Amino acid sequence: MLETKNTRNVLIIAYYFPPMGLSGVQRTQKFVKYLPQFGWKPTVITVTPTGYLAEDYTLLDELKNVEAEIIRVGSLDLNRFFKKKGVVRMPSERVRKTLSFVSDIFFVPDNKIGWKGKVLKKVSELFESKKIDIIFATSPPYTDFLIGMELHKKYKIPLVIDYRDVWHEYPFKVYPTPLHKYFNYKLEKQVLHNAGKIITTNRKVKELLLSRYKFLNYNDVHIIHQGFDPADFEENIPAPRSPLNKMRITHAGVFYGERTPKYFFQALNKLFKQNPSLQNKIEVLFIGNFRKEDKKLIDQYNLGGVVSVLGYLDHQKTIQYLMSSDLFWLMIENDVQSPGKVYEYIGARKPILANIPEGFVKQTILEIDGNVALPPQDVDETAIAIKRFYEKFEKGEKPLVNSEIVERYNRITLTDELSNIFGFLTER
Repeated sequence: MLETKNTRNVLIIAYYFPPMGLSGVQRTQKFVKYLPQFGWKPTVITVTPTGYLAEDYTLLDELKNVEAEIIRVGSLDLNRFFKKKGVVRMPSERVRKTLSFVSDIFFVPDNKIGWKGKVLKKVSELFESKKIDIIFATSPPYTDFLIGMELHKKYKIPLVIDYRDVWHEYPFKVYPTPLHKYFNYKLEKQVLHNAGKIITTNRKVKELLLSRYKFLNYNDVHIIHQGFDPADFEENIPAPRSPLNKMRITHAGVFYGERTPKYFFQALNKLFKQNPSLQNKIEVLFIGNFRKEDKKLIDQYNLGGVVSVLGYLDHQKTIQYLMSSDLFWLMIENDVQSPGKVYEYIGARKPILANIPEGFVKQTILEIDGNVALPPQDVDETAIAIKRFYEKFEKGEKPLVNSEIVERYNRITLTDELSNIFGFLTER
């Protein structure tokens, strides 16, 4: 959409942005893609290309014809040591925990704090040539919030902060000392005091913020869910299928922390022992970075002829595999995070088998008929559920998906919500 006289400028602070890959960049990238349709021209401040777990230039290609400016600023953070490597291999869980703990000893709120000074200097130059109407900071990293707060204080421009993940209660963060935890609490409190509007991806994070910071009221925090881009499904074709017409189960995403395919593999192993013929009628695809310890589980549970690890694929290829799948599998071990893949599963309009705890994700999944949600480690019921899904597949039964529910998570609609928040704050 061409800029009009009514177009306003939004400055977006986003360390994670394409060509970086993984789901953490997609929310921001889709906002940038669709904001011009609602009268907002984005200027994105992001990091210069650096070492990371994945690259995805297809996401960047989507923005070629979008009225947006992308400004890249170097950073004095640990990722720069891997810049020449480009894509960095997924570490083992033991290594990840060790590196995270050591990093958290020395850097508050995170190891991207070395990016802050360089961004503030660059933005001061930008403000000399461009009028910015609103600032949008998305995290993690929470350094993005600190940058947004500093700019808000200096230029008196409204600040909107976007929690893609919770800060203080982040399930994969272990504070080295009580003092570290207190410093993070104080920083978060300062940011929240300066934010004109707080956005979260789910109800749980909103509840945590309201219960911890009593100065916030209900209307200070607005939920804009993760979502799917309808164009991804309209402009792609399904990936090739096996000529044997096997039921294809797909998982897209990474495993870390206590998130593991172990119990799902145990369920498959049990199913095939009880029903040997199904071993040649089901295929399971894993899209995304896979840890060595998880690959070993495939052989441990005799699933070499059933499970295929495709590795990281760009977003468009991932969508093609989602379109060609019959069933999606999901595993989450906490009720705080809101994985983007959940909503792309919903956008693909295929059934979901989820091993997840009680919480908002379970409620979201069960809103759609035909989906099944079980506890994360329930091997027996998971095996039964897979068999039932296969029986429906064999009969050609396909669930009727409520389009009204699916459309709640349309990225265009969600971007419209964000643009309305921007408009309210600037007009006020």
